[in-house]
Amino acid sequence: MTEGSFGVDHVTVAGRLDDVSLNLAPGTIVAVVGGDGAGKSTLMRVLAGALLVDSGRVRTPGPDRVGFVPTGAGFYPDLTVAENLRFAATAYRLGEVRFRGRRDYVLGLTGLGDFTERLAADLSGGMRQKLALALGTLHEPELLVLDEPTTGVDPVSRVDLWRIIADAAAGGVHVVLATSYIDEAERAGHVLALHAGRRLLEGAPSELTTAIPGVVSERHRPEERSRAWRRGTRWHEWTPAGLSVPGDEVAEPDLEDAVIVAALQREAADR
Repeated sequence: MTEGSFGVDHVTVAGRLDDVSLNLAPGTIVAVVGGDGAGKSTLMRVLAGALLVDSGRVRTPGPDRVGFVPTGAGFYPDLTVAENLRFAATAYRLGEVRFRGRRDYVLGLTGLGDFTERLAADLSGGMRQKLALALGTLHEPELLVLDEPTTGVDPVSRVDLWRIIADAAAGGVHVVLATSYIDEAERAGHVLALHAGRRLLEGAPSELTTAIPGVVSERHRPEERSRAWRRGTRWHEWTPAGLSVPGDEVAEPDLEDAVIVAALQREAADR
């Protein structure tokens, strides 16, 4: 991905990120994936302006042009949906006419129009996340930063949330989100995988799956467990380039396979 207006260049946060770069483009959803402790949330906070870096450059718009939906509650639970929206409008200094237009738009987009007088604390998990997204997009930000926006919600709500995220991107917003769900990352236009605070691999999902070195085989029982991982009831096993491949069924790798192979390569290189 070519350099866009927003992103980070060689940023380091002691103990959490190590020389990470990422470019964001308008209208493109960028997914940041990785396991626990990979640095996903740290990178989201850096991009949202909530965390300073020890070195490197951060390219973001002003605070009033960023929408940040942190992991967990991005709203006030003791306020109603309507009160949360009003509070956000005041914080972003939206005029009354603009607020009413944006309020009606986000309520329609999220399906929260019939719940405006309900306390945020009394909403379901999926509805809470929709409210957080409504608040994060109310002021029409140029950059939307989402820290695991679909974690813990039901499958139907995940679909709804992705529809809202896609709507923001379609409007030209720079969208970056952290997720632990590889299937979600496959919907993005660009993926950055982190491992222990460092860049593991990066690119369009289709490019990453076709660039896996060696062969990924599918089998009932792995030959070398250190290079194998469970996929449903079967195993996938990676054979590095240059090694002979047993006569098992060759798998059609996906993004999950690409990330795991990259992690295996990194672990081997770090030994």
